[in-house]
Amino acid sequence: MTQRTVIATNEAPAAVGPYSQAVRAGDLLFTAGQIPLTPEGTMVEGGVEEQTRQVLANLEAVLRAGGSEPARVVKCTVFLADMNDFAAVNAIYGEAFSDAPPARSAVQVARLPFDVRVEIEAVALCDG
Repeated sequence: MTQRTVIATNEAPAAVGPYSQAVRAGDLLFTAGQIPLTPEGTMVEGGVEEQTRQVLANLEAVLRAGGSEPARVVKCTVFLADMNDFAAVNAIYGEAFSDAPPARSAVQVARLPFDVRVEIEAVALCDG
């Protein structure tokens, strides 16, 4: 049976509900969706570009805490409040995943927590 390990770091915002920042299962790391809160729990100021940069910083912190890194991400899901933001988010996302980008889905949703513009979750390989 594969061991399940809860991952938590102070380098990303704490969970705002009954979930973990990430869970390791064998050689895989599953992150929770990251939103544009600072590690201190404050909403980042600005538009979708600033929000996306904070989301990706949070995602990287959680990945590293779980024994992984952006280069080891195999799948991301991007949730957008408005698909019209896709080009702006995609440009910043492309900077974070420039070499051998992971598989990805991007969807518009009716609403995101705290009415943020973007949320991203990932599945990555990790040291098992």
